[in-house]
Amino acid sequence: MSTSPPSGHQYRIVSGDQEATVVQVGGGLRTYTVAGEPVLDGYGVDQMAEGGRGQLLVPWPNRIRDGRYQFAGTEHQLALTEPSRHNASHGLVRWSNWSATVREPDRVVMELDLHPQPGYPFTLGLSVEYRLGPGGLSVATTATNRGDRPCPYGAGAHPYLTVGTDLVDVALLQVPADTRLESDDRGIPTGSTAVDGTPYDFRVARPIGDLALDTAFTDLAGNEAVLLTTDGGRATVWWDSAYRWLMVFTGDTLDPARRRRGVALEPMTCAPNAFITGDGLRVLQPEEPWTTTWGIAAGPTR
Repeated sequence: MSTSPPSGHQYRIVSGDQEATVVQVGGGLRTYTVAGEPVLDGYGVDQMAEGGRGQLLVPWPNRIRDGRYQFAGTEHQLALTEPSRHNASHGLVRWSNWSATVREPDRVVMELDLHPQPGYPFTLGLSVEYRLGPGGLSVATTATNRGDRPCPYGAGAHPYLTVGTDLVDVALLQVPADTRLESDDRGIPTGSTAVDGTPYDFRVARPIGDLALDTAFTDLAGNEAVLLTTDGGRATVWWDSAYRWLMVFTGDTLDPARRRRGVALEPMTCAPNAFITGDGLRVLQPEEPWTTTWGIAAGPTR
């Protein structure tokens, strides 16, 4: 009797020497390689997407304090999916079964109807296109409000990049951000500060060293973050103008076997806790679609 992988059906797309695997569970990205070399610190076909690897963060990225927020005069309570910190974390679609509605050699489109539920009584039609081409991998996420009233929305992604080193400490990181968010021990922003003159200034590429990052950056002066090695390895995450925050996570709280093995570079359309603060929150009107695009490339150019 055959068994299903933990991440469900596997959808392989190929273009030239590039190959990626998109999965049914969460509609996420399990692997991406160029010329046989991994660009992602992904996960095996026999594994779950531990640590959010390659997952889609919709209809909000990051955390909502206590899972409680008000919208249009009504208070809503979400399930606390990060119970140790008493937060609702990373949206509602990470473990849903998505459908592959378009399958081509270099392209797959995953779709999901997100129905009303406790804490989020709104209806979204979601579509995510993964495409390989000369510039690498692009990911276009479209959310459409299928309900009869406005709804709050944010989007993010959670790819872990690798440049082939055992630990990320020796890798060089470049993030075009002037500001970082300061957070409490629950990961909830408490303020912001300029990166200039601090260990968090990666506007010029430099080694990560032993710095533990679980940090949201903003005031982005460019549209890509780069991870490099001293021998020329390079991986890039890029984003369009809808993504105004970038979360950088060095994985220090993961299982020891995966700790600091890759760097999660997470483009986000809104800040952590945005359902409460409104910082970057998008309000979709009935039947309004919104498409945002980000991507990954390996090599010197995108």
